[in-house]
Amino acid sequence: MRVRLLAFGSLGSLVPRDGEWRELSPGASVADLLAALCNEGQVDPAALGSAAVAVNQEYSRRSVELKDGDEVAILPPVSGGRDEGAQGAGGPSHIALVRGPIDGAAIEQAMKTGADGAVCVFDGIVRDNSRGRRTLYLEYEAYEEMALRQIHLLRAEAIEEFGVREAAIVHRLGRIEVGETSVFIVVASAHRAAAFAACRWIIDTLKKTVPIWKREQFADGAVWADGEPFPEDIAGGAC
Repeated sequence: MRVRLLAFGSLGSLVPRDGEWRELSPGASVADLLAALCNEGQVDPAALGSAAVAVNQEYSRRSVELKDGDEVAILPPVSGGRDEGAQGAGGPSHIALVRGPIDGAAIEQAMKTGADGAVCVFDGIVRDNSRGRRTLYLEYEAYEEMALRQIHLLRAEAIEEFGVREAAIVHRLGRIEVGETSVFIVVASAHRAAAFAACRWIIDTLKKTVPIWKREQFADGAVWADGEPFPEDIAGGAC
């Protein structure tokens, strides 16, 4: 049985950038694959312990049995890090990953309709410092197909849970300079309370569950940002 293995962010050195095919015994599970990686000395078991695993672009438990041809991705904690003080779009909902500047004003204007009493905007901007170090620029990478799927799910859940009319979520990839927008979220609703609540929930959940990673380029070196721990239902465990 062969599966395609991918890894991202701080664990990206595990496999070539475009992934690799690995031979496994029939009936092998996700846990068996991770144990093999640990036994080969390719990765620190502690790093795998804080990672999540996706099988065919969906978060997976480690007990899941793999099938021939499955795509298995190892995902370190995602997105912009802990709070310290292929392209695609989803039609009118403006769900996208982009590599050029985000036109927030155009997205916001396109979201407004006569039925809306409020539009809440979150504009995530690259700042010039982090953890006491001077930031030169950021680089974002993503497991793109899965990231888009997760963002679509966030939009749908926000509409259902908070009763808002619509949500736009656009995240930039690649190199982003200080002062530029990295993520732009707009929530349109009949009522302001729902718009505020949904907007806050979207960015907080995105930073924990959408497979996008940030590499910070400082004046004195570069590091992958420490991500927030995965929610318990998708968290990993020691290999």
